[in-house]
Amino acid sequence: MKLSDFDYALDPSLIAQEPAKEREESRLLVLDKNLGQWEHKKNFGEILNYFRSGDVLVLNNTKVLHARLLGNRETGGKVDSLLISSFEDKAIAMIQTARCPKVGEKYTFGSYTAKVEKREKDGWLLSFQGVPAFKIMEELGLPPLPPYIKRKGEQRKEKESQDRQRYQTVYAQHPGSIAAPTAGLHFTESLLSQIKQKGVEILYVTLHVGTGTFLPVKCDEIEQHQMHTESYQMAEETAIKINLALKEKRRILATGTTSCRTLETSGKSGQIVPGSGNTNLFIYPGYEYKIVSGLITNFHLPKSTLLLLVSAFAGKDLIFRAYQDAIQKQYRFFSYGDAMFIY
Repeated sequence: MKLSDFDYALDPSLIAQEPAKEREESRLLVLDKNLGQWEHKKNFGEILNYFRSGDVLVLNNTKVLHARLLGNRETGGKVDSLLISSFEDKAIAMIQTARCPKVGEKYTFGSYTAKVEKREKDGWLLSFQGVPAFKIMEELGLPPLPPYIKRKGEQRKEKESQDRQRYQTVYAQHPGSIAAPTAGLHFTESLLSQIKQKGVEILYVTLHVGTGTFLPVKCDEIEQHQMHTESYQMAEETAIKINLALKEKRRILATGTTSCRTLETSGKSGQIVPGSGNTNLFIYPGYEYKIVSGLITNFHLPKSTLLLLVSAFAGKDLIFRAYQDAIQKQYRFFSYGDAMFIY
């Protein structure tokens, strides 16, 4: 299967640079994959009409770390770093500088100093000289927005408060992600309350979003791509409730690709197995879903693992036809963009 078959053209003006004014005000495309039809809704809140009593809605309650640090080299040059993992006073970082980082050089982040220890597979190992990396992220870190959301100079400062609030779900609980589970950004506490009142069971899983979710596929033969691992947790109580719903043939609705991959990883036998671990499950067309019967998701980048996942769920041709219609109707794409509900 060729990666190039999953490309599409998108006018850059349709890449959302800001969230909708209110979370529920994003537009919604509702796609019935069995009928091969879709309809357009003015705002995400209308998704309430598509829930049924007895449905199980699964949300990823990971919390986004402020993992982006801006600093300077000893020469005065700028350093833009994304801490993709950390332990005590060390972190592995993806680093952007004018020149390639060098082992032994030091960077300054505010009043803190980081030393480049060595090259790692996924980045550079930084030592913060006895200061916990988590503390520095809490004090100085910025929301790790994807590079297609442009924030430069004064604009970054102006939008920082907004991004801290809106690049985080209202139900975020467990810190650990370096990107937001963006399908969940559309929910408000009020909407979740209304969904619950309709007889929908709301459950939570945790998958800490890492590079596995957003790194590009670099090989044109899709089957050759290897996903990076991401940690997840499926509580025993949650597993019991989902298994009961499966037994009773109730719908399991995953909010986002991360919830979807957690469910499919834990349920590879057809039953959810509780526990924690790491997953590198790569879902692409040909994959047979065992747990998920509905998916809430955003519009994804061309040739991305996320687009492959939704194409596996609803069929490539149907997804691409719906995407083309969304483009014609000026939907907003990617992390801060509009949503789909596929069932």
